[in-house]
Amino acid sequence: MQKVESFKLDHTKVKAPYIRKCCVLDGVNGDKVTKFDLRFLQPNAETFGTAAIHGLEHLLATYLRETLDNIIDLSPMGCRTGFYLIMWGEVEPQAVKEGLESALDMVLKVNEMPAASAIECGNYKDLSLFGAKEYAREALEKGFSLNIYGE
Repeated sequence: MQKVESFKLDHTKVKAPYIRKCCVLDGVNGDKVTKFDLRFLQPNAETFGTAAIHGLEHLLATYLRETLDNIIDLSPMGCRTGFYLIMWGEVEPQAVKEGLESALDMVLKVNEMPAASAIECGNYKDLSLFGAKEYAREALEKGFSLNIYGE
C-alpha cells in the first residue's frame, strides 16, 4: 500500500505557521499540478474551531483567487490545522506566501462572509467571520515561514 504524502511528514518536528510545497504531479497529458500545505496552527497542539476554519475557507477560497492565478482548489485539513492548496503548473512557495499574505490582509478588512446562505453552502450556519479574522490576524503577526522547521 502506498503511503499518503502528508502521512510521511513528521508532524512532531514542524513549526507552524509555514508554507510547504508538498509535491508537483505530472498529468497524463503533460499538465503539472502543485500541492501546498498552508499550515496555520501547530500540529497536535492547536486546532481551528470548525466555524472559524469553515469561515476562513470561504474567505480564502474567494480572496486567494484575487491574489494568485491557476488555483484549482483550497481545502481544509481534516486535522484542522491548515489548508491544502492545489494549483495548475509548477508554482514556487514564495509566490504562494505573497498571495496568501495579501489574501489574509483582505480577510481582515471584510464585513461579511461570502457564500453564507443555504443555497451556496452545505453548512452555512457554522461560519464565523470573527473567528476567521482572529486566525488570519494571528498568522500574519507570526508570519509564514518557507522552512517547515522554523529555522
